[in-house]
Amino acid sequence: MALTLAEKILQAHIIPEACSETKFVKGEPIERGKDIAIKIDQTLTQDATGTMTYLQFETIGIPRVKTELSVSYVDHNTLQTDFKNMDDHRYLQSIAAKYGLYFSRPGNGICHQVHLECFGKPGKTLLGSDSGGIGMIAIGAGGLDVAVAMGGGAFHLAMPKIFGVKLTGKLRKGVGAKDIILEVLRRETVKGGTLAIYEYFGEGVETLTVPQRATITNMGAELGATCSIFPSDEKTKKFLEAMGRGSDWTEQKADEGASYDKIIEINLDELSALAACPHNPDVIDSIKNLAGKKVTQVVIGSCTNSSLDDLESVAAIVKGKHIAPGVEAGIAPGSRTTILMASKAGILETLFEAGFRILESACGPCIGQGFAPNSEGVTLRTFNRNFKGRSGTADANVYLVSPETAAAAAITGVFTEAETLDYEDPAYISGVRVSLLDGKDSRLSSEDVLAAAQNRGMMIAPLPLEEAQKVEILRGPNIKPCPKCRDYEPKLSLPVRLKAGDNVSTDDIMPAGAKVLPLRSNIPEISKFTLTRLDETFYTRSEEAGFANCIVVGGENYGQGSSREHAALGPMYLGVRAILTKSFARIHKANLINYGIIPMNFVNPADYDIIKQGDVLELTNIEEALTTGCEFEIKCNGKVIKATNDLAERSRTILKQGGLAAYTRNGGN
Repeated sequence: MALTLAEKILQAHIIPEACSETKFVKGEPIERGKDIAIKIDQTLTQDATGTMTYLQFETIGIPRVKTELSVSYVDHNTLQTDFKNMDDHRYLQSIAAKYGLYFSRPGNGICHQVHLECFGKPGKTLLGSDSGGIGMIAIGAGGLDVAVAMGGGAFHLAMPKIFGVKLTGKLRKGVGAKDIILEVLRRETVKGGTLAIYEYFGEGVETLTVPQRATITNMGAELGATCSIFPSDEKTKKFLEAMGRGSDWTEQKADEGASYDKIIEINLDELSALAACPHNPDVIDSIKNLAGKKVTQVVIGSCTNSSLDDLESVAAIVKGKHIAPGVEAGIAPGSRTTILMASKAGILETLFEAGFRILESACGPCIGQGFAPNSEGVTLRTFNRNFKGRSGTADANVYLVSPETAAAAAITGVFTEAETLDYEDPAYISGVRVSLLDGKDSRLSSEDVLAAAQNRGMMIAPLPLEEAQKVEILRGPNIKPCPKCRDYEPKLSLPVRLKAGDNVSTDDIMPAGAKVLPLRSNIPEISKFTLTRLDETFYTRSEEAGFANCIVVGGENYGQGSSREHAALGPMYLGVRAILTKSFARIHKANLINYGIIPMNFVNPADYDIIKQGDVLELTNIEEALTTGCEFEIKCNGKVIKATNDLAERSRTILKQGGLAAYTRNGGN
């Protein structure tokens, strides 16, 4: 039977003996929604969540990671205002040396971009991030799941639906790959991809460079998707050859006649520039409608738009011009390799002359680490998230746009469609973008690209086992052990400590930013910020209650955003035992289960209105629900509210054993 590309890669990595609920027949589609277990080839962590991941990995007690390749990146907490972040970096480097990981040093670049350049392989599986632009199944996950995978354990997930995105035509000059994913978000919303993989196909795919594809797959996380994937084709082969990794290429594509659960068709010829408006990635409007609106800041970079292709587009638009008065503009190149190539090609010089500030190759402004906008400012960012306050300025208005749109606004001072400007972009030949990485441009030869790509001094390779065993782990005073999950209880009486609305993000649950991020390896301290964006008294009220058991009630799409497991760890530490919502984001739900917090959805969403903050909810049949899979029954104000129980048998067992760490120690797979 014809299979999609995603199905083919998943099937090649299935671990049948770990799939207790699913009958697996090679070459046949797997029933959607059933628990499957897959082998993970590669893992990726970054420093904001990595320290806790490796603290958990250490408890597994094995001498070396069991994956084909694992990498520890430092790209988030690079703002070193005291000892905390630097201590985390030293810990991470010593862990990598001892356990056989590559270590990407601060300044080497953003994990998504560097992994694409150095390690991504078509047809492989990656846990911890998204490199689907190169033809991998690359899934975001919490740190504990990554730790288990590094120890050789299977990764479990519900078999996703496969949504096909058929691309036809080609992008016009001035319209970017970012506009493709913004169009998908406009149609699908931030919860449209829950339990789904987006697989791109069609003649339009051939017109997109690998960095353009990576823009789309990286931001695909905002759909709530399991992951996104492009085929591995001749464009992929050329990219890998340019990086000196031609031997890593394999062709990866769907079978002829493969069937998708649904198909979304986008004609690139008809696509125009778009923006995600404040304060969610799916609040989409056209730049044409926003044209003329004043802009006070522009920032180009992040995991989604910091490649050489992106910088080249910006340079073409601003060449010979200058940043408009009243506009602050910055660029964070995605990697050291990108900087070396941009310098050689004269792109950096053009950006400097136009008035851009060149920022560090790191996440930086995307997570509120510097370059915050002015109060009530309008900032155009090429990032993937624009949640309220994430920029570091609580009342700023953040719009997510393509580098082309950002560059046009930078020189005009207002929202402007780049395609209306008169400029020459040498990247477009016969209407199709040709990457500088192809080495066919006089500004940057194949030899120049290869020299930059092979300049790996900031990437430290794993030590041999004998040397690695002698390494001492370096721990600073801010690095504390991961707290133990609370013991399982078959019945719970839980006061509602917070009632929240729709689209609560992981930024709302556990903020990012320069003040909070240095505490990522110290759960007792970082827990003080838990849910403070929604209720600044949450920690104080939890402390006054003696961190006693409680519940949080939410609306639709609870936990959207990043994979940060601290959004589960903080609540767990403060006594949250269950969360009752209308719906969850995928990764956050998995993280809650990993830390022993029961995720439940209303059978009847209207029951949300019955509950008030301060009510006491009685969970009376936890044991039965986690044993048989029946619905949860909750007593509230004399009424019985029913909650769905869509948890796989393995997830229910994890909850009964007090979280994934205990489950793994007890021999679970």
